[in-house]
Amino acid sequence: KAFSIFLTENPLSIFVELPTSDEDADGKDWGKLKYSNIYCGVIRGALEQVNMKVECDFVRDVLKGDDATEIRVELKEVLADGAGEDYHEE
Repeated sequence: KAFSIFLTENPLSIFVELPTSDEDADGKDWGKLKYSNIYCGVIRGALEQVNMKVECDFVRDVLKGDDATEIRVELKEVLADGAGEDYHEE
């Protein structure tokens, strides 16, 4: 069970340019940088609040030269209610 979210315009990438070289003078590999990865964190965190564990990853990114940004979300498992008997209202 999975779905994709397509963003034709990414507001986080308006004023951003990623370095073109794969490594800089310090040996850091900027080619693997996922600048808009905060979207995956928000999606993953929101779905955990409703007891769903998901895997979220970028498939395509406008900053990498693609025509749109695609975020793939895959359901891994539905979590059991973690509140337990102690936290239920009487």
